[in-house]
Amino acid sequence: MIAALPAIALAALLPAAAIVHIKNFTYVPATIRVHAGDRVTFVNDDDEAHTATALDKSFDSDGLGTGDTYQHVFPKPGTYRYFCEMHPYMHGTIVVLPRSSQ
Repeated sequence: MIAALPAIALAALLPAAAIVHIKNFTYVPATIRVHAGDRVTFVNDDDEAHTATALDKSFDSDGLGTGDTYQHVFPKPGTYRYFCEMHPYMHGTIVVLPRSSQ
């Protein structure tokens, strides 16, 4: 009975709406668009550690080693800019659109 689960537990059952790969000291793709409530997975494909850290600190992956992943659910529409705390020249953007009422 999925409807009886708390929202956080239900979100854990949902697949990622988008995957951002970290490779060659860049986020690929650098900009993504998802809907409110969607989960984004960050995958570190580099040989160096990286983070995915929101400028407003609303999310922070901490250090991701090679092959590590981090997931975050974006509950509200908005534009979320993020960077790597270890390599501040690395930047990405997540645009969260309202969930369609259809």
